[in-house]
Amino acid sequence: MKKYLVAILSCAVLFTSCATYHMSAQSLLEQFANSQKEKKILIFVAPPFVFFPGIVDGNSLRKITVLDKKEAPHTFPVTRHMGIRITQNSGKRTTFYFNTLLLKDSTINGSKTHFFNARIKPIRFADISKIELQR
Repeated sequence: MKKYLVAILSCAVLFTSCATYHMSAQSLLEQFANSQKEKKILIFVAPPFVFFPGIVDGNSLRKITVLDKKEAPHTFPVTRHMGIRITQNSGKRTTFYFNTLLLKDSTINGSKTHFFNARIKPIRFADISKIELQR
Protein backbone atom coordinates (compact mmCIF):
# COMPACT_ATOMS: atom_id res chain seq x y z
CA MET A 1 0.00 0.00 0.00
CA LYS A 2 2.86 2.38 0.83
CA LYS A 3 4.44 1.75 -2.56
CA TYR A 4 1.30 2.86 -4.36
CA LEU A 5 0.95 5.97 -2.22
CA VAL A 6 4.58 6.94 -2.86
CA ALA A 7 4.14 6.31 -6.60
CA ILE A 8 1.00 8.45 -6.74
CA LEU A 9 2.60 11.30 -4.80
CA SER A 10 5.72 11.15 -6.99
CA CYS A 11 3.64 11.40 -10.15
CA ALA A 12 1.66 14.31 -8.71
CA VAL A 13 4.87 16.19 -7.96
CA LEU A 14 6.28 15.51 -11.42
CA PHE A 15 3.15 16.62 -13.26
CA THR A 16 2.33 19.70 -11.17
CA SER A 17 5.15 22.15 -11.53
CA CYS A 18 5.33 25.92 -11.42
CA ALA A 19 5.30 27.75 -14.71
CA THR A 20 8.50 29.69 -15.36
CA TYR A 21 8.62 32.90 -17.38
CA HIS A 22 11.44 35.29 -18.24
CA MET A 23 12.08 38.97 -18.88
CA SER A 24 14.98 41.25 -19.67
CA ALA A 25 16.56 43.64 -17.18
CA GLN A 26 15.40 46.53 -19.39
CA SER A 27 11.79 45.31 -19.26
CA LEU A 28 12.03 45.05 -15.47
CA LEU A 29 13.29 48.63 -15.26
CA GLU A 30 10.52 49.92 -17.51
CA GLN A 31 7.79 48.16 -15.53
CA PHE A 32 9.17 49.45 -12.23
CA ALA A 33 9.33 53.07 -13.47
CA ASN A 34 6.29 54.16 -11.43
CA SER A 35 6.62 51.68 -8.58
CA GLN A 36 7.06 52.87 -5.01
CA LYS A 37 8.47 51.26 -1.89
CA GLU A 38 5.81 50.01 0.53
CA LYS A 39 5.52 47.91 3.69
CA LYS A 40 4.10 44.43 3.22
CA ILE A 41 2.28 43.20 6.31
CA LEU A 42 1.26 39.56 6.30
CA ILE A 43 -0.34 37.71 9.19
CA PHE A 44 0.60 34.07 9.58
CA VAL A 45 -1.62 31.88 11.74
CA ALA A 46 -0.22 28.75 13.34
CA PRO A 47 -2.31 26.50 15.57
CA PRO A 48 -3.14 26.79 18.42
CA PHE A 49 -3.96 30.47 17.94
CA VAL A 50 -0.47 31.84 17.45
CA PHE A 51 -0.20 34.86 15.16
CA PHE A 52 3.02 35.92 13.47
CA PRO A 53 2.99 39.33 11.82
CA GLY A 54 5.36 39.36 8.87
CA ILE A 55 6.58 42.83 7.92
CA VAL A 56 8.90 43.32 4.96
CA ASP A 57 9.67 46.11 2.53
CA GLY A 58 8.49 45.59 -1.02
CA ASN A 59 7.26 47.20 -4.22
CA SER A 60 3.85 48.61 -5.11
CA LEU A 61 3.68 46.81 -8.47
CA ARG A 62 0.28 45.12 -8.97
CA LYS A 63 0.90 43.36 -12.31
CA ILE A 64 3.91 42.23 -14.32
CA THR A 65 4.33 41.35 -18.00
CA VAL A 66 6.67 38.47 -18.79
CA LEU A 67 7.46 36.16 -21.71
CA ASP A 68 6.98 32.40 -21.90
CA LYS A 69 9.43 30.02 -23.57
CA LYS A 70 7.81 30.73 -26.96
CA GLU A 71 8.35 34.49 -26.40
CA ALA A 72 4.59 35.13 -26.05
CA PRO A 73 3.79 37.92 -23.55
CA HIS A 74 1.69 37.23 -20.44
CA THR A 75 0.51 39.68 -17.79
CA PHE A 76 -0.03 38.39 -14.26
CA PRO A 77 -1.04 39.95 -10.96
CA VAL A 78 1.82 40.17 -8.48
CA THR A 79 1.16 37.87 -5.54
CA ARG A 80 3.10 37.02 -2.42
CA HIS A 81 3.75 33.54 -3.84
CA MET A 82 5.52 34.72 -7.01
CA GLY A 83 9.23 34.01 -6.99
CA ILE A 84 12.06 35.54 -8.97
CA ARG A 85 15.40 33.94 -9.83
CA ILE A 86 18.20 36.15 -11.08
CA THR A 87 21.20 34.59 -12.77
CA GLN A 88 24.35 36.70 -12.81
CA ASN A 89 27.04 36.65 -15.48
CA SER A 90 29.21 34.59 -13.10
CA GLY A 91 26.52 31.86 -13.04
CA LYS A 92 25.47 32.61 -9.46
CA ARG A 93 21.70 32.38 -8.93
CA THR A 94 19.68 34.28 -6.36
CA THR A 95 16.05 33.40 -5.62
CA PHE A 96 13.63 35.49 -3.56
CA TYR A 97 10.04 36.77 -3.50
CA PHE A 98 9.09 39.07 -6.37
CA ASN A 99 6.80 41.31 -4.27
CA THR A 100 9.81 42.21 -2.07
CA LEU A 101 11.96 43.26 -5.04
CA LEU A 102 13.27 46.82 -4.81
CA LEU A 103 15.29 48.76 -7.36
CA LYS A 104 17.77 51.31 -6.05
CA ASP A 105 20.88 52.93 -7.51
CA SER A 106 21.20 50.43 -10.41
CA THR A 107 20.90 47.45 -8.06
CA ILE A 108 18.20 44.92 -7.22
CA ASN A 109 17.42 43.95 -3.66
CA GLY A 110 14.74 41.73 -2.10
CA SER A 111 13.87 39.38 0.73
CA LYS A 112 14.02 35.60 0.92
CA THR A 113 11.14 35.45 3.40
CA HIS A 114 7.95 37.27 4.34
CA PHE A 115 8.52 36.80 8.10
CA PHE A 116 11.20 39.49 8.38
CA ASN A 117 13.61 41.41 6.16
CA ALA A 118 16.05 38.63 5.21
CA ARG A 119 17.65 40.79 2.54
CA ILE A 120 19.60 39.32 -0.33
CA LYS A 121 22.98 40.71 -1.27
CA PRO A 122 22.28 43.55 -3.76
CA ILE A 123 22.71 42.56 -7.42
CA ARG A 124 23.98 45.09 -9.95
CA PHE A 125 22.01 45.41 -13.21
CA ALA A 126 25.24 45.16 -15.19
CA ASP A 127 25.82 41.68 -13.69
CA ILE A 128 22.43 40.21 -14.70
CA SER A 129 22.34 37.60 -17.47
CA LYS A 130 18.82 36.19 -16.93
CA ILE A 131 15.64 37.00 -14.96
CA GLU A 132 13.08 34.24 -14.42
CA LEU A 133 9.72 34.44 -12.62
CA GLN A 134 7.81 31.52 -11.18
CA ARG A 135 4.10 31.57 -10.43
